[in-house]
Amino acid sequence: MNTHLLALQLMSAQGILGAFDTLYHHELTEALPQRSTARKELSIHAVRAIIYSTLFVGLSFWTWHGLWALILLALFGVEIILTLWDFVVEDKTRLLPATERVTHTILAMNGGAFITLLALNSPTWLSAPTAMVWESQGLLSIFLALCGIGVGLSGVRDAFAAWRLKTNAQTEKVLPSIHFGEGSESVLITGGTGFIGQLLVRSLIADGKLVTVLTRNSKQAAWQFDGKVRCISSMSELPSTHVIDVIINLAGARVLGLRWTSARKSFLRKSRIELTNNLVDWIANAKHKPRLLISASAIGYYGIQREGDDTILTEESPPQPIFMSQLCQEWEGVAQRASTYGVRVMFMRLGLVLGNQGPLPMMMLPIKLGLGGPLGSGKQWHSWIHVHDVLRGIAHLWKVSVQNDSALNAIDAYNFTAPETVTQKQFSQIAAKVIHRPCIFPTPGFPIRLALGEQADLLLEGQRVIPAKLQSSGFTFSFPELRSALENLK
Repeated sequence: MNTHLLALQLMSAQGILGAFDTLYHHELTEALPQRSTARKELSIHAVRAIIYSTLFVGLSFWTWHGLWALILLALFGVEIILTLWDFVVEDKTRLLPATERVTHTILAMNGGAFITLLALNSPTWLSAPTAMVWESQGLLSIFLALCGIGVGLSGVRDAFAAWRLKTNAQTEKVLPSIHFGEGSESVLITGGTGFIGQLLVRSLIADGKLVTVLTRNSKQAAWQFDGKVRCISSMSELPSTHVIDVIINLAGARVLGLRWTSARKSFLRKSRIELTNNLVDWIANAKHKPRLLISASAIGYYGIQREGDDTILTEESPPQPIFMSQLCQEWEGVAQRASTYGVRVMFMRLGLVLGNQGPLPMMMLPIKLGLGGPLGSGKQWHSWIHVHDVLRGIAHLWKVSVQNDSALNAIDAYNFTAPETVTQKQFSQIAAKVIHRPCIFPTPGFPIRLALGEQADLLLEGQRVIPAKLQSSGFTFSFPELRSALENLK
């Protein structure tokens, strides 16, 4: 069989496997562009992607003769060195899931095979006059060229992400540390490996607290926090005699994403309700009851406001009979059960949390590309909060909780939103000004509703929510205005 054709066929398989690895592992399950510890790995990926892009496009329609064959062999050598370096960096910075390890092994074997086959042609190519000789393989060549374009774009994405993580690391150093109260209290965190959770865990460790993290992957969490926290995968791993002073419940599957089918709604409920029930059941049997449970909720509790409704919502505003409101009500109701065991329960009704992870990077992407503009009508309200103010708000509730100024069975909820509310159009305009981009491209709401159904309300309708109780209890925001928040995060 023609070894050159076989090599190209193996390259096409490499393109498919590489796309799966990038999209499923690096972007979706591992979210490398949002991990502060992944900067070096992303930098290596960016260089490797540029090399692969050159190989895919260059070998799709041409054979490399003469000096070009030497360049090809040099690219192979650099790629092998980068692959080995990538393996070392991965092992030092994160615990790879089993599927990613298997995928990487197959990619390495397949890559070695097509490199070997192409290297077998090098003596013949080296002896020929220097030239890029046209040799089309029809649809296979077209597919390889498309793979080259795709992997090249992926490389640009990884290079930009690595640069942004470096900038973010420099920015985060200027934010002051957070004090959560006196003494070395013992704290249990659920959702500790998420966007807010990992920042909270690091802040608690820095403040001298003893942290336990409840997570589905305890080994990965232990790796992520350098062994400085106790990691458990089930509440059954904590004996009833174990002392926990404060519980902060952040766990729950991401609401925005897959279409809200009946099965998806059931999963979203289970990820919140079942876990919170397990927490309360543990509290019921604990010999030493926690003094405080701070449980996450969302401003989705209040439902939605249609276009033209400028009503300001506070903690006293009523909920609505729609899914996202009912989900928050059920979540809070389960957590409130802890108050029957003498535990103070406080709720954080979170707005759109802005940080270097979470939804903001994806919201900013079209704006950074110069494609920003109003989404739908653009008149829907955005109630937002900087992630640093979320952490400071948790510390504030921690201190307020010792005052015992509310009945145990009362719903003690606080809106975690900045004082300034903006419309979606204003959000895009301010964001565009901060990074010096235009904001002129509207996105119609119809295709979003067609794709997401009921879930589209999260994007196309809004809530004008203010932090009335936080402010009345003495909390002051570090980032009360959107422009200052985005300037800090750019």
